[in-house]
Parts: sequence; C-alpha cells; structure tokens
Amino acid sequence: MADRDRSNHERFAVLRRARRVWAVAAIHGESGRLAALHRVLADAFEEGDRLVYLGNYLGGADVLGTIDELLAFRRALIARPRTFASDLAYLRGSQEEMWQKLLQLQFAPNPREVFDWMMSHGLGATLRAYGGDEKTGAAVAREGAVGITRWTQSLRAVMQARPGHYNLMSALRRAALTDDGALLFVHAGIDPSRPLSAQSDSFWWNLGGFSRLAQPYAGFRRVIRGYDRSHGGLIESAYTTSIDSGSGFGGPLLAACFAPEGTLLATIES
Repeated sequence: MADRDRSNHERFAVLRRARRVWAVAAIHGESGRLAALHRVLADAFEEGDRLVYLGNYLGGADVLGTIDELLAFRRALIARPRTFASDLAYLRGSQEEMWQKLLQLQFAPNPREVFDWMMSHGLGATLRAYGGDEKTGAAVAREGAVGITRWTQSLRAVMQARPGHYNLMSALRRAALTDDGALLFVHAGIDPSRPLSAQSDSFWWNLGGFSRLAQPYAGFRRVIRGYDRSHGGLIESAYTTSIDSGSGFGGPLLAACFAPEGTLLATIES
C-alpha cells in the first residue's frame, strides 16, 4: 500500500505507536450498554493504548444518548496525561453513511426510492431522534429539490443544536490502520480485489468480501470489523476478526483489545 494512502487523514485514521488497540463493535443506539462498557474500559485503558469505534452508533433505542456518551468518554480519555485526540478514531458505519445520504436527499436522482430503502434498513430511529418522522419524510421526498432541501436543513439544524453531534459526524473516517501497516479496522466489509484507496462503499456493504479473506490483505496481518449481519460474536480466522455480538438486536456490546501484531489480548462485554 502506498504511503500516501496510509497518511490520507480525510479518509483513514492512522493509529500511531500503539501499544495496544481497543476496538468497539457496532452499538446501534444502546447507550446503556455503551456506558457500562466505558466504565470497565476506563480502568483497562493504559498509557500507549489506542481506541477505535467501528461504526453504527446511530439506529436503535437511544441515538442521542449514545452520541452524548461517546463524546463524554472522549473528553474523559483525552483529559488524561499523555493521551491525545488522535489516539481515538471513529469509523463511519452503514447507519452513519445512510444518515449523511439522507441529509443530502435533494441530490438523489430518485429521492422517494432512496428514502424508502434507508427506512427499511433501520434509519427511522435516527430520523426520529433528530426531530423527523417517516410519514413526513416520505411525503417530502415527492416534493422536489426545494422542499427536500428545506426539510433536510431542519434535520441538520436539530443535530447541530446538540453539542458535539455534528462535529463527531463530520470527523468519521472510512477505516483505521496502525502506522506500521499491521492492523486494519473496518466497519463491516472489504473488497479483497481492490486497494484500500479504492474501497468506496465496500466498507459498509461488501460483507461477503470480508468473509472471503483467505490471505493477508494489502500487507496487513489482520483485518478487524465491528458489524456482522448475523451478529455472530467474536469470530477469528487466520487473517480476520469479527466482533459483533448483536448490540441493538438483543445481544451484548463487545470490545476487543489487540496487540500490535493482531493477537487478541482481552475482551469486554456489556
């Protein structure tokens, strides 16, 4: 992988000089589980550790509380000596990708079809959290660009009124990697046939590609993902680890700690 890809902070977070890396699976609005996990992680997190959240904060029972909890824990960590904002990374999950697309619905060639598809994939909870509703959205999607723009601007204004929410959504990255090129963290999927810089939406939708990784991808020793459609829990293969235990779907929220070369060191469930 070219050095320019590794240093592209617009798309990828680079975790530098990591002693260990903690990864948090998809949350899906489970603010209580996230707060409980953070209480344990606060004691387990040591100097030199890095932390990456693997997406899908939105969707589920308590979207606003989940984002507030993410922000509160971030403040608590970076207040520690020798812990910096760059030691934490937040990936864009499929829920966050859909939310961004909803806020740009006026640019879609077929707004009503796009809106219906996103609602069928769980975005309704996020829409309601930020002051919208599905019935109004479906009606607005038929109106044309001016009406849709007015509606999406109202949703954006509600999100901007919640301290830190808009800033966090604007800071999400497509993937995270350690600076030595050993570990790659993704939301859900990857296309093994394409370089990291050309993955596009494979990170969110190509779940099968992740499962087919039968050799190291782009020189990485291990690829770790946080969302699995089957919510199969901790699953390790020779080159991959999946850590989705079903938070938001009746299962616990899982975090896993990895050594720099990819060895699984510890897990936390809440």
